[in-house]
Amino acid sequence: MRSHHFSRRTFLRGLGVSMALPWMESLRVWGDESKSSQVASNAPIRLCVTFSGNGFHSKEWWAKGEGRNMELGQVLQPLTDFREKLVFVRGLYHEQARKGNIHSSQTGNMLSGASIASGGEIRSGTSFDQVIAQTYGRSTKVPSMVLACETSNPSVHKNYSMLYSSHISWSSPTTPTPLELYPALAFDRLFKDASSPEDQSVLDAVLADAKDLRRKISSGDQQKLDEYLDSVREIETRIASAGKRGELQGWKPTLDKPNMQRPADGIPQDISEHMRLMIDILVLGFQTDTTRVATLKLNNDHSALRFPNLTSVEQAGHGIDYMIHHLLSHSDGRDWLKVNQFFMEQIAYLARKLDSIQEDDRTLLDNTMLMHCSSMMAGALHNNDQLPVILLGGAGGKLKGGRALDYTGKPERQLCRLFLSMMDKMDIHPETFGDAKTMLEEV
Repeated sequence: MRSHHFSRRTFLRGLGVSMALPWMESLRVWGDESKSSQVASNAPIRLCVTFSGNGFHSKEWWAKGEGRNMELGQVLQPLTDFREKLVFVRGLYHEQARKGNIHSSQTGNMLSGASIASGGEIRSGTSFDQVIAQTYGRSTKVPSMVLACETSNPSVHKNYSMLYSSHISWSSPTTPTPLELYPALAFDRLFKDASSPEDQSVLDAVLADAKDLRRKISSGDQQKLDEYLDSVREIETRIASAGKRGELQGWKPTLDKPNMQRPADGIPQDISEHMRLMIDILVLGFQTDTTRVATLKLNNDHSALRFPNLTSVEQAGHGIDYMIHHLLSHSDGRDWLKVNQFFMEQIAYLARKLDSIQEDDRTLLDNTMLMHCSSMMAGALHNNDQLPVILLGGAGGKLKGGRALDYTGKPERQLCRLFLSMMDKMDIHPETFGDAKTMLEEV
């Protein structure tokens, strides 16, 4: 794959706004390092890591078989359409996460495998997504996007900081990468310059440049440009209306109705809408090559989210808001399974969005390496002797899907070996990472 450089990217520009373009067949929008007569360059590989806390249903996280005939447990049923692009990985774990607490110490090194400090001190390890962002991400406007749908928890639980439970991405051993919880700010970071007026529409600012560009591209690219601009407008509209509904989700209020006006903080009150907005923004970041590295934390480990949007199976006539996510995970019941599937539906939504975007002879999902994980296998057991991990996408043709890999009982089953393999596919080759010295050959 050629090396791409942010300095040679093509943008739509307006007052205070720089908006990168998606891949096009008739215009070189992703500049190549080497000179070539080829009209359009190869799309880069993207890394996306998604996370949901407290594990999954103890009996329904499984996969077996290959390709289109792969069978999936009930948790993974929402991903049925993507079986041929899915790699199910069982049996990997972090040795350092086996020490200490049952939540914070299991999450703080999720993407690093590092030893973490107790006593309220903050020390973990640089996560592999940020190792990639510090090198591979230099070519883009935003080296990495770190998104979240639940605010971080600054308290201490059983001698470990709960910041560990709230962050999976770490820029350094003492610096959790700041979370972006607000869709509007995540969107602005992609497309707006620092001097841009806050109330200015991105599209309104670049329409003149877009109109001029249409004259220079093929009819197929004109359609692609129109679809891309329409998707940006749709997200702008949804962000503008976020937070206006009256439902309160993510915590159990002490009053039936607020006794003060809700602050205009721009966070959608519908958790499903919040997740979908963040996913849409993430896809736009990848589609425009504004970023190639992203993490999305759907909720915290030890999460306090509630789900009134989901109809309870166990309490007829109610939503699943009678118990926070963390405590619900202990029940291992039908409502817990339904919440698990809700999270997988968000991953399926992300995969479907990526797979709908064509980049030459591949889709954006084919050019992405998407990993979903959690810090324990089952919330009812708090067991992390093996961790739930799936991969989706093709990593630009370097990752073969339709497989179930099982490392249970095998030696050298460090999860960091998977991270070494994933970094290798993005042309980053550390000799070691965390407690791993070799890659997973099967991946």
